[in-house]
Amino acid sequence: MQPNPWTIRELLKVATDYLQKKKIDAHRLTSEILLSHCLNIKRIDLYLDIDRPLNDSEVSAYRELIRRRINREPLEYITGIQEFWSLDFYVNKKVLIPRPETELLVEQTIDICNKAALKHSPRILDLGTGSGALAISLAKEIQDACIWATDISEGAIEVARLNAQKHVVSDRIDFRQGDLFQPFVGHGIAFDFIVSNPPYVSAGQYNALPPEVRDHEPRQALDGHEDGFYYIKNVIEESPGFLSQGGWLLVEMAPDQTEKALELIGSIKAFAENARIMDYSRRYRVVRARRVTV
Repeated sequence: MQPNPWTIRELLKVATDYLQKKKIDAHRLTSEILLSHCLNIKRIDLYLDIDRPLNDSEVSAYRELIRRRINREPLEYITGIQEFWSLDFYVNKKVLIPRPETELLVEQTIDICNKAALKHSPRILDLGTGSGALAISLAKEIQDACIWATDISEGAIEVARLNAQKHVVSDRIDFRQGDLFQPFVGHGIAFDFIVSNPPYVSAGQYNALPPEVRDHEPRQALDGHEDGFYYIKNVIEESPGFLSQGGWLLVEMAPDQTEKALELIGSIKAFAENARIMDYSRRYRVVRARRVTV
């Protein structure tokens, strides 16, 4: 006699209880997201057909997704999707998962650009683009912008290009592989905006990161070396050579790094003004500086 097949209701209940037992955050939401992803339906559709029986292949596929999450693989890598700036971005283990706090870089760039009244199309560089979230969001919001995006990782550039195609902005973003400003050395390009979310986790903090981050996200996109300030320092010190007069540098970093960044900027004569901006958690997250106008 064949056993009764699992229904959506039953499978969600068992998966939720199991995820809770394994101390996985948001256990009910996680079970719903993974099952809707497995069945290729919307979460709401789970409840519209809650007593639908599932076949063996569907149950087996779902169990595999649950196993991956129990092993602390981020939900975003399992589903391949992360939302940023109300856009869906494809992500895999070649790129850092975009964080909500990074949207502050988009907000600040748009705000400054709207007030700048440039006489030409804004030239924007996204330094260390990863999934392309920053560059693509800015391309969608600033319609006349000319955008460049770099990353040292060939795999990251591949993902960013896929996302640019998905959001129909491929023709407006010039992706280049290379370390920081290296792809532009000797090319004579001056940018009106340089935005960057560089690696800024210190060596001491890295091992204490949650396993979802430490064991799955690319270390190259996180590790800022001994004090976490290595790449921030390089970006700040090298950016004047690539900024137009009156151009802006905007860099994301950890809250406890912002004061040191302001001190460094203040020691560089090429910068005329600087500030640090709080995120929505009321923590300093972005430092911005403007190149002098001669």
